[in-house]
Amino acid sequence: MENDKEQTDMEKLMAKVIRLTDLASYQEGSVVSRTIINKKTGTVTFFAFDEGQGLSEHTAPFDALVYLLEGEAEIVISGKPLLLKDGEMVIMPANQPHALRAVKKFKMILTMIRS
Repeated sequence: MENDKEQTDMEKLMAKVIRLTDLASYQEGSVVSRTIINKKTGTVTFFAFDEGQGLSEHTAPFDALVYLLEGEAEIVISGKPLLLKDGEMVIMPANQPHALRAVKKFKMILTMIRS
């Protein structure tokens, strides 16, 4: 059922001009996510993090590209802290522990390729 909803949401975005930062609003004390593309070959997901919010350390079996649309985030990859600001990106290597924290509220696109 969830996959059907994601497919319907994705269809609403097809062949339209959309400002990425408008995909979702910040929610106080929360992390908001919206799947843009979800295929066997990979995913593209939009996130909005309120200030101070984050994702605890975890690993993923695939490389993932994070592109910051606005705001400021600290991303720690294998113990190395990186500060990202508007318009910057980082690739999080597969199988390396990483965590994210909003230094200031931020919006990002996460692209993961499963191959």
